[in-house]
Amino acid sequence: MGYPVDMAGRPPTKEAPEFGKRLSSLRKARSWTQADLAQRLETSIKMIAYFEREATNPTQKTLNKLSEVFDVSPAELLGQQDEQKTSKPGPASKLERLTAELAQLPRSKQKVVVDMLEGFLKQTKA
Repeated sequence: MGYPVDMAGRPPTKEAPEFGKRLSSLRKARSWTQADLAQRLETSIKMIAYFEREATNPTQKTLNKLSEVFDVSPAELLGQQDEQKTSKPGPASKLERLTAELAQLPRSKQKVVVDMLEGFLKQTKA
């Protein structure tokens, strides 16, 4: 039996930990739902919700799977400075600005842009 309809989408009673915020942000930047991420990790939606809302100290196995799925380092997932990726001072790059603008679009339009970009990248690899 599920939750009553009036409880669906209710806000959490406490703020998510930093790890959960980073995970949620990475997921949303790719326009993935919790179900999409759960499928990629071969886990349940409940587990993804736990990672995003409660987990403060994920296991190394979890970190490795997440870093592989998102193509980021475990250090980045934990909010630690990645030694290989140091950001330079100054304004954001054009790619960073465009990515930020893309994130502001509705999901359906994000999908169109991402599909076009993926098609282009596949074509250039061939």
